[in-house]
Amino acid sequence: MQITASAEEKIQQVASYIEKNAQLKVSLEQLAEKFHISAFHLQRTFSQKYGLSPKQLQNLFRMHQLKKSLKQGDDISGAIYQAGYGSVSRVYEQLNSNLGMTPALYKQGAQGLQISVALCSTKYGYVLMAATDRGVCFVHIGACRLSLITALHQEFPNALYSIAPVDESSQLGDWMVLLERYLSAQGQVPKLPLDFNGTVFQMKVWAFLAQVKQGDKVSYAQVARAIGEPKAYRAVANACAANKIALLIPCHRVIRGDGSSGGYRWGEDLKQQLLQLEA
Repeated sequence: MQITASAEEKIQQVASYIEKNAQLKVSLEQLAEKFHISAFHLQRTFSQKYGLSPKQLQNLFRMHQLKKSLKQGDDISGAIYQAGYGSVSRVYEQLNSNLGMTPALYKQGAQGLQISVALCSTKYGYVLMAATDRGVCFVHIGACRLSLITALHQEFPNALYSIAPVDESSQLGDWMVLLERYLSAQGQVPKLPLDFNGTVFQMKVWAFLAQVKQGDKVSYAQVARAIGEPKAYRAVANACAANKIALLIPCHRVIRGDGSSGGYRWGEDLKQQLLQLEA
């Protein structure tokens, strides 16, 4: 079912309200009444657009707020209540319900594929990481949390999503902590298992880039030669632009032959900042 323009705008309003009021106890029925839409239609169209139910999206933002409060030095109990959890036990129930994934293959929009999702904020913007049981399948960077969630769902429209806390209590959360340390200049880019899919050419490019060492830079032409396609440097640039696993597949380390930075899916300014971080 296609979402009409007016319905999509209303769903976006609901998502924005949830983002700004994640700490509040708001039921599906209350959201439906507030935005003058049936609860059934809201649940269905919201999940169709974001891949997450309104409750799941609220849990994702609550987890983000909880971690943010703890990093700022708030006591655990206070941070838990500030994030909107009614009790400490509710947090642990949430953690336990989001652990574990079942094996699946990419097909038909990731039909039935279980994907775990984590979100954090860094000096470079929000980072959303997602993983299957085989490895990280998605890392995007941006200024808007909802746009990252939308991009994830567009990439895997039929997947089943769960939320992981950003800490050592889950595998994905632990991986996100390692990525945060890299972005705060406290560690190297973590070597994590990757689950990427693309054309044969794209996968050759991405596999090569995953082996480029931190602090090194390569040109598009060098990548083309390295994968045995010396004339395909423009196609290498297109493969970099199609990369959906930022940082872990470090397409920011690919520059033009004249030494200039070249383009970057997440912005040339961010590319320069990442190169400076690694220098």
